[in-house]
Amino acid sequence: QICLSLVKLLFYLAHSPLGSIVLLDFQPRQFVMVDGNLKVTDMDDASTEELSCKEDNDCTLDFPTKSFPLKCSAVGKCEGINEKKNLFNAYRYFFTYLLPHSAPSALQPFLSDILNATGDLRYGINETLNAFEKVLHLYKSGLYLQKRPLLLKDYISLKGFRMVEGEDYKCWPSYSHLGCLLSVHSAEEAAAICNSQSQCQSFIITQQRTWTGRPLALFQSSLTDLIPDANAVVYVKRSASSGETL
Repeated sequence: QICLSLVKLLFYLAHSPLGSIVLLDFQPRQFVMVDGNLKVTDMDDASTEELSCKEDNDCTLDFPTKSFPLKCSAVGKCEGINEKKNLFNAYRYFFTYLLPHSAPSALQPFLSDILNATGDLRYGINETLNAFEKVLHLYKSGLYLQKRPLLLKDYISLKGFRMVEGEDYKCWPSYSHLGCLLSVHSAEEAAAICNSQSQCQSFIITQQRTWTGRPLALFQSSLTDLIPDANAVVYVKRSASSGETL
């Protein structure tokens, strides 16, 4: 969410009515999340000036660990230097820390491609935004789950009950510090997650939603705390239910 919002912001800056705007003091502390969108808190160090040049050798974009040769345009400006400076700063301050841990394993190769392409400045802001929106579509639609074995059949559904949210085993990246609360596309994906965790014996799809509209599933290691709820369903591993009285 943070990276996508940042890319949308940089897309606007690259195509603003004032021209391509560069953030000269590009630091994480310069940004804040407001209603799910990343905002710049200080525009004092923003500039529309692009580096003047006479030849391509005048257009090297330097960073502490990398340098990138750019082209000198016919009007004597280094082509895309403001856009590329913003994008590489987004890569080194945000993408490298957030993208490797931001999605299900099936989507990680797509995020790795974005990471590598922005780290080498092979992508401009347009291509980067398109790549992020493709990953978001796959994530929201559940298309990344195709060709998986159906595992929900290995679970018994207890309609009219839900589990009490209490302290239980932890997982990563959980939305709750008390236990294992993860975003899922469906009960089928939740069953696959539960199967992959040795502690998990049951789960419930909660009414909570993430910023993408996906529900959160609560995974638990026991069935000791079931309470009536007409709108809920608890899914229990058949292997777990065989040894318990429901």
